[in-house]
Amino acid sequence: MDNAASRSVTVHRGRLSLPALLRLPERARGLVIFAHGSGSGRLSPRNNHVADALAQAGFASLLLDLLTPSEEADRRNVFDIELLASRLLAAIEWAREQSRLQQLPIGLFGASTGAGAALVAAAAARHVIWAVVSRGGRPDLAGTRLHEVKAPTLLIVGGNDGPVIDLNEAALTELHCPKSLLIVPGAGHLFEEPGTLDQVIAEAIRWYGSAFPQAEGDVA
Repeated sequence: MDNAASRSVTVHRGRLSLPALLRLPERARGLVIFAHGSGSGRLSPRNNHVADALAQAGFASLLLDLLTPSEEADRRNVFDIELLASRLLAAIEWAREQSRLQQLPIGLFGASTGAGAALVAAAAARHVIWAVVSRGGRPDLAGTRLHEVKAPTLLIVGGNDGPVIDLNEAALTELHCPKSLLIVPGAGHLFEEPGTLDQVIAEAIRWYGSAFPQAEGDVA
């Protein structure tokens, strides 16, 4: 599968306009929408690296800024999980209106606090979301909404990220869906250690590939 260069798009919902990066390989197998962690956005180097690899495996991706510049100025918004989840839901609705995306199964990829928002969105849109992957995430921030998630959920945590491991283990027990927890040895919270992010990518591709429906023919 050929790689797909990212292009700038804008997610419009009512008065809301959020800049985003879209990668759309030919004959895409699905669409993965990213939920970034606190203080991050569509230009996150790690998430763009993941998105490039997903494109090579045939998955489209959408990386968007979940907050407007004025909202980012208030640090409380960075940790407002319901607000962040509402923006993911807006992106899901937007994707469903785009002719080249509307037929693609959708997955979510959350990092850090974005994982909590991804799971809240997955609970709210449980008939639309096919899979969730969390990288170094805080799924515990989804609170009681964890019980409502139906999509197969993969939690990936670095082996050196002790407190977050505990939070992910606790969240795993609250999920009532197909689920798995993967601890990557030697990895810290940001998966900056050599080879650790590549492990995340390989597992994410496997997870989406097994969870997304297999079409009779590839989606163009």
